[in-house]
Amino acid sequence: MTAGRFAPALPPCRPAALLLAVLLVLLPAAARAEGLFLDERFADLERWQPLIFPKIARHSTYTVDQCDGVPCLRMESRNAASGLVLKERFNVYDYPVLSWRWKVSNVYRRGDSSRRQGDDAPARLYVLFAFDPNGASPARRIRYGLARAVYGDYPPHSSISYIWDNRPTAAPFLVNAYADEARMIPVSSGPDLVSTWQEYRMDIVRDYRLAFGQDPPQQASLAVMIDSDDTGESATAWISRIRLGRRPATAPQGERP
Repeated sequence: MTAGRFAPALPPCRPAALLLAVLLVLLPAAARAEGLFLDERFADLERWQPLIFPKIARHSTYTVDQCDGVPCLRMESRNAASGLVLKERFNVYDYPVLSWRWKVSNVYRRGDSSRRQGDDAPARLYVLFAFDPNGASPARRIRYGLARAVYGDYPPHSSISYIWDNRPTAAPFLVNAYADEARMIPVSSGPDLVSTWQEYRMDIVRDYRLAFGQDPPQQASLAVMIDSDDTGESATAWISRIRLGRRPATAPQGERP
């Protein structure tokens, strides 16, 4: 028996198909050459995996859509909650600049990020910082070890989430009503700008220092989410082209680019 018996036969290759294959190989390398770790345009969801909460039965939905003629991510929630997590981790000190654009159909009438009963947002973009047991206190290692035994992996050390808050606010950050280790930064708020695209460019390291008063853990991943389980309401959001890259060479360390 030879290995050649099990090698798949290659079909004739059309020029257009060959070009697409070459582009799929070259795009990640080109992104890294531009100083980008991620340039997600949502042609598919291959780089993402579901984020499910065991006690929440109804899940939000995530599908590839078209926005102004280009692919985008459509997120819908009807009295539900779940998310998508990027499968890859990155070094936040190497790639601290996060940019994206989004829009939402509406905010939640009963939404209130300061209370558990209203802790829903029509759009969230999380930075999930990885837990490192080697640098943790004995008490925290035990607590995170128990969570790992139940869920199969460590929960995040901490997180910041950029949110579309339901109510206008001038607060630079909010502490999550469910967990002190989660801080929220309202980049959009209130109903005035719904149904219009909003674009943002943030510095993860600077924002973590603002929210927690200390330097962030080195490794992190991203997640996107729409939730409405606390308010029981409904919304749709769209996210287009999430980018994660280096600071410009002229930007001071710890400053927004």
